This record gives sequence, structure tokens and C-alpha cells, in this order.
Amino acid sequence: MRISGMFMPTQREVPADAEIVSHQLMLRAGLMRKVASGIYSFLPMGHRAFRKVENIVREEMDRAGAQELIMPAVLPAEVYMASGRWEKFGPDMFRLTDRGGRDFCLGPTHEEPFTETVRDYVRSYRQLPITLYQIQHKYRDEQRPRFGVMRAREFVMKDAYSFDADEQGLDRSYQAMYQAYCRIFDRCGLDYILVHADSGAMGGSGSQEFMVKSDVGEDAIAYCTACSFAANREKAPCPAPGPIEKESMKDVEKVHTPNFKTIEELMDFLGLPPTEFAKTLLYNIDGKIVAAMVRGDREVNEIKLKNLFDATELAMAGPADVERVTGAAVGFAGPIGIQESVPVIADLEIEGMLNFVVGANETDFHLKNVNFGRDFTPTRTTDIRNAVEGDPCPDCGAPLSMCRGIEVGHIFKLGTKYSEALGCNFLDSNGTEHPMIMGCYGIGIGRTLAAVIEQHYDKDGIIWPIAVAPYTAIVVPTNSTDETINALALDIHEKLQAKGIEVLLDDRDERPGVKFKDADLIGIPIRITVGRKAAEGKVEFKLRGGEEVLEMTPEDAITETMKRIDNA
Repeated sequence: MRISGMFMPTQREVPADAEIVSHQLMLRAGLMRKVASGIYSFLPMGHRAFRKVENIVREEMDRAGAQELIMPAVLPAEVYMASGRWEKFGPDMFRLTDRGGRDFCLGPTHEEPFTETVRDYVRSYRQLPITLYQIQHKYRDEQRPRFGVMRAREFVMKDAYSFDADEQGLDRSYQAMYQAYCRIFDRCGLDYILVHADSGAMGGSGSQEFMVKSDVGEDAIAYCTACSFAANREKAPCPAPGPIEKESMKDVEKVHTPNFKTIEELMDFLGLPPTEFAKTLLYNIDGKIVAAMVRGDREVNEIKLKNLFDATELAMAGPADVERVTGAAVGFAGPIGIQESVPVIADLEIEGMLNFVVGANETDFHLKNVNFGRDFTPTRTTDIRNAVEGDPCPDCGAPLSMCRGIEVGHIFKLGTKYSEALGCNFLDSNGTEHPMIMGCYGIGIGRTLAAVIEQHYDKDGIIWPIAVAPYTAIVVPTNSTDETINALALDIHEKLQAKGIEVLLDDRDERPGVKFKDADLIGIPIRITVGRKAAEGKVEFKLRGGEEVLEMTPEDAITETMKRIDNA
């Protein structure tokens, strides 16, 4: 392919709204174009890389025995109502009404349509197991689209669904998908880990995420270096501390704390560490006000709290609601004297605290020397906090470490959640009807592409692994007016093409430095430079990301290119 005829709009400057490296480089290298917030077009160079990832996914899914089909993106509301997710998805779901007044949505995920399809055509245990998949656009009206295709409102996902007759069959299907995912991410050149995760709106008995370690990852991962435990922080359990003696309980003391609303301000004023405070945060959970208590230096895990109530929406309570249920301004809420209709959910650590400080439910006042059980009894005591570095591993007790990661794949054991709701049953050998046992398996294609860039780049641009590079090699003639240079460059280009190599020829009338910069920016793995030694039958061979430049014959450069591809 001649670059002179390509649509390849590269940029020298970093786009102002691009926060992370992959977003910056995908725009600068002309891989994609922003259409609206969280919505992107893939341009020719980006589409080629995108298709490389897509084809790897397709090959490994087919190898694992899954069968590809395609579902519509516009889906009727009835099927989501039957499963209970029409409400569960809340404002994240794009909804529309046709001219006849019938409700539809743009598919956020396809558990329900797949379940209906299998329900309508599979009746006997002899037809099981089945795993079906598609690679298709998904739509979610993200509250805060960001990081390019990492958190987008329209994206392409491979979603697969397995249907089995029993739990043992589900285990086999799940394992087959796990192995396929490992092969996919290995082929994409990713360094990843598998972590326990929250099932979210998908539901089911359990799930695991494939996470790519990255400092800019949206997800925090808690992992143990002493054993194999790893979990998304929203899922990582935080066990209760050991029992403590409470014989030294002091009398409750009301303290005037004018205008001190934050833990930091109270720490300075009272001269106490954050471990001596219990903060009470008020949430609006599906229209009901709930109080959540955690130690002063902890954060409420809103996913755990939301799951506790099987809620659709969770947000911080507004000032008016806070004042209504506490009688005080924001910043002075506490468990003693709060409105009786408000459930108080205390984290496990609260029970083990002694003589701690809480809000007094009175503006400008706090209470000292408060104790669990003696002074208040919460509605429920359970794990509602985020795991932090140094917490004990739930499996072996060693201190946990923390890192950030990008979710590129997610596998779920759904069980019978959807098959029971939608009547997806089969008859066993005795003619008895049972709901099918389901699994669900997703990979974000664009997100995987961005994750590859996050792990493979330098100051000059992208460093594509050969398997996902838009083109494998680029031939760069340094002087567009030199007939010998151009003839040799064209000859190498044509010979590589004849061998099935995806190769670019930079035939533009530009300075060598401009050509080299573009080649590095778009990240082509192999560069063959044809310059002043062309008449001597010599060219330069260089790998993207490497420093060494090798001088060799054109024939050797072609052979070396083939060798690198074979070994990739």
C-alpha cells in the first residue's frame, strides 16, 4: 500500500481532551476520530488494527467450539422487562419508542435475546451444550465517558453465552472460555491477571475479570503476592478485625465543632487520628435514604452497598434530604438520633472500635466516646468498605498489594437467572423439564486495542505487537527523486506483498525525518529504509522500539522480515 494514496491524518500535537496515552496516540496516529462524547469513528489505520483483534477473538472462539451469529442492536423492551433489567439498567440504557408507541432500547448487552433464541429452538438435553457468540456494537449512556474507547457510549464487544444441562457442564464451558481468553490476550501481547469481580447488572453466582495492569486503569485491583488471590477492589472482601476488650468505655461527650465538616478538620481540632472517627454517609438508594458508617480513614464501597439492597441507582443524598433525616447540616450526621426510618449500615470495623467520634445529628456538634452496642445498634453490620494496601488476604492472611488495571474481558457464571425468567428450559432423559444453566463471556474489542497501546508505546508513538499491527512492515525510500532508491524500495515492497506481508511504501515527497516520525507514531513493527547505499545493494533494517539498525541486502531484509513474523 502506498502511503501517498492513504487516508492517514496524523497529528503532531497532543489533543487537549485526551487524558491517557492510548487516547492521545489513537487520535495522533489517525486511528480514530471523535464524533461526540464517548462516540468514535475508526479510521482506516485504526480499523485495520481493530480487525486484527477482532479476528484473533473470532479464531479462538471458533477453536473453543463457540458458534458465531449476529443479533439486532435495536431490541424490544418486553424481554428486558421479563428479566427485570429494564429498570435495573436505569439511565445507562438508551431507550426509544417507535411510531406505534412500542418501547425499544439500543442493546447494552444481549443475555435476554440469546436466551430467547435458544429457548425457541432447543428442547432436549441431547441438543446441549451450546455456546453462541457475536461481535457487535453495544450502547450504554455512560454518565462520564472518558479515556477514549476505554469508557465509551458506543463500543464493540464480543459477547458469548453458554447453555448447559447441569453445573458440571457449566464448569466445562466456563473453563473452555477461560482458556480461549488466555490465548486471545497472549496473542495480543498483553500482560494480564485474572481477578474476582462483581457481577453487576449481569447477575449470576460469580465472575472473573481479565485485567491489564496499567497506572491509568479505572479499576483498582487487590492482589496477594503470597498466594494466587486477586480481586477487583469493588469485590475484594474486607474481614472484620479481631475482638477487642471494651471494659474501658468512656462516657459520651458532646463537643462543639463549629464549621468542622471534614475528617481532616476534625482531626486537627480534636487532636485525634482518623482511626478514632466513624463517618456516617447518607445515600439515596432507589429513592430511600440509607446511612453507611465506615472508619474515618476508609471509603464506602458503593458497589457492595448497592448490591446489599439489590439496587438500580445509588447516589449521595442531597443537602435537603440530609437535613430532613438528621436535623443538621451536611457534615454532622451520626447513628445516634437519626430518623428511625433510615437504615444504618455499619462496616465490620465499626463493631471493633472503642470510644470513637461520630456526628451528633446537630449542626456544629459531634459526639466523643461513642461505642457500638452500648450507644447505638445499626440495622446491619457487614462489609461495605474498600480494600486497601496491607489488608489481610482473605485466602491466606498475608498483606494485600494494590495496583490499577484495565478490564479487557469478563466471564460470568449466570446459572439460571435468565433461563428461569424467560422460560428457557430443556427436557432431561426422563422427560422432566429443567432450566438451562448459563454462562456469559465478554471482551471489549476497542478497549483491548487501547490496552495494547497502554502497554506498548514510547515517547515517539505506538509499538504494535506484530499480531495486531495495522501493517507489519514499512519500506521508506529516503529520496523521492532518486530513481535507484525508488526502484529498489518498490521492488522490496512488491516482493513482500507477494509473500503475503502487509506492507506500506512511504512514497511521499517528504524529508526522511518526517517519514521516520510517522512510522514510529503509527507503530509499524518493521522498518526497511532504502537510502544512499541502494546502488551498493544495501538497506537498513530496524525494529520499532529497538535501537539497533542493521545494514543488509534487500534479500536478507525480506528474509529477516519473514523470520520475525514467523517468530511473533
